Amino acid sequence: MKKINFLLLVALTFTLASCNSDDKELSNNPFDSISESSNNERDKIVVISDLHLGNDLAYSENVKHLERLEQFLNEVRSSSTVKELILGGDILDEWYIPTRTDTYGSGSQADFVRKSVAANQGVFNVLNGIIKDGKIKLTYIPGNHDMGISAENINIAMPGVNQARDPEGKSAVGTYNPDGYEQIAIEHGHRYDFFSAITPNANESEAPGAILPPGYFFARIAANSFTDPTTIEAATKVPDVTLNNESDPEQKSKSIYYTLWKKVMTKVIYVKDNFNEPIIKTNIGNYTKTYAINDILPKNVTDGSIQMNLYNGLFTQANWDARQKYNNVKAMTAINEAIVGSLETEFIDKQADVQYFQNSKSKVRLVVFGHTHLPKIQSYTNSDGDPCLYVNSGTWEDQKTRDKNAAIDQDVINMNFVVIAPVKSNKQNLQVALYKYNRGEHLLVDSKKINL
Repeated sequence: MKKINFLLLVALTFTLASCNSDDKELSNNPFDSISESSNNERDKIVVISDLHLGNDLAYSENVKHLERLEQFLNEVRSSSTVKELILGGDILDEWYIPTRTDTYGSGSQADFVRKSVAANQGVFNVLNGIIKDGKIKLTYIPGNHDMGISAENINIAMPGVNQARDPEGKSAVGTYNPDGYEQIAIEHGHRYDFFSAITPNANESEAPGAILPPGYFFARIAANSFTDPTTIEAATKVPDVTLNNESDPEQKSKSIYYTLWKKVMTKVIYVKDNFNEPIIKTNIGNYTKTYAINDILPKNVTDGSIQMNLYNGLFTQANWDARQKYNNVKAMTAINEAIVGSLETEFIDKQADVQYFQNSKSKVRLVVFGHTHLPKIQSYTNSDGDPCLYVNSGTWEDQKTRDKNAAIDQDVINMNFVVIAPVKSNKQNLQVALYKYNRGEHLLVDSKKINL
């Protein structure tokens, strides 16, 4: 009898040790061991954005980070304390396509999405595993690079994903309030960007019903500059454009728009194409023609005014106001500030304060944007004097370089994410933390608390 009892005791000890070992292994999940949290219930919200998962890894903006992204998503999936993963826009990428590439080829948008999933199969396997597990809610918010992808086709990539899209047909933008948190607003941030906001009625003679903004064509040209690289010395020179009527507000806005194009094409993206050659294949978003770079760039015409072939009618304050209303923007901004702000991204960040914190009708006190690719946490005070927080979730795109042989340690570049976690189970007292997935480790970049 004593021998049997001894054996039972040994077996029980071994079982308990195994359980303790398993518990310890579970606690090693970095999402489940955040010091400010109770770590005993599903109450954490994770936000990532700007994955830029491409259709073809030959030119995708996210290749080197795919393995780490899959590893990160598996950590989310295996966590026992994450309740929601939010994909904050620019997840798939219809924009970053070399100019001479027909986006859909002979297929459809649905085919494009299927090919994008296949190119990034490991990532989508985990995302769809999260949906099938049913333990963590997966939410998708559209960005500008995937603004044209329909809800039906997003569902091809991630069947059953929760999609946060604005109502009344404005589905190319979306603002999301997580369950139980009307004081939190998460959106991509592109609706405030002159280059990236939905643009209806801009080129009706060319593409009736199109909504693609000027930034779409910018992205196509940018992709070309990295897939077919050249040097600044060998690059095609941007023609000079002169503002000849400073008293005309529309002409002034067009001049500012030109200045931005010239700055980017002489300091950031260099192309060796003939600007008059039709090279930008479209066949997307109601566009069917092949355009030249000079169709996009402003130019002086015979009467000395600044005009352009595409988007020529966008440059009045009245048009910008109408466009903002179409994008469900609450507080109108000045057109020239918005044009400049497309490049100087502090303008986009500031919209968290302008649109939410200083809006007396808004209850929101925590805002998360993506879009700019520049991660940050910033404190504000709303119109009632309450503390507020703005967070930018950064990006997972690779560091781009024209030198394909350049030695770049991609394992410490970008790969940002945000964790919103109740402090010791107090769901109104939140720790908002910004991280970098540094060599596969959760490196804390910044953290602030807010009591809602």
